[in-house]
Amino acid sequence: MRKRFTWIMGFAVCALFLAGISGQAFAEAKGPMQFVEEAKAKIVEVTPQQVKADMDAGKPVILLDVRDSAEFDAGHLPKAMNISRGLLEFKIGRIIPDKNANIILYCRTGARSALATVVLQEMGYTNAKNMQGAFKAWGEAGLPVYNRHGEFTMLSFEKKE
Repeated sequence: MRKRFTWIMGFAVCALFLAGISGQAFAEAKGPMQFVEEAKAKIVEVTPQQVKADMDAGKPVILLDVRDSAEFDAGHLPKAMNISRGLLEFKIGRIIPDKNANIILYCRTGARSALATVVLQEMGYTNAKNMQGAFKAWGEAGLPVYNRHGEFTMLSFEKKE
């Protein structure tokens, strides 16, 4: 009986110790917005107006939309290409092999594109930048948006859930 009690107590102490470690790790776990904030501290951001001015001046700009294809199809920036955030690491080298290309990334609000910009930097892309406010800010500024029906401007920006 004494051996069984010792074994149970040893097991209970180990369980409590491990629970404390996992509880501590959980308490220190980052949320998604922490990752975004950390990413934004590591990258260069440009405004939609700066992007539009560069495009109008004929500067070489690659607009990279990292939203899902359905979001892209609903509306995107002029001459943008689409590689969803989930496939970026796998497709970027084939689609944009020039590591010095001037790449402006955007998503709906700037969170996914901030994370994607960090990934491109880590992959050696030297001129990858995030567009502040992303697609939402572009549309709210009254800048042109495109889809399969042509060019349009957004009067307001609402995401339907």
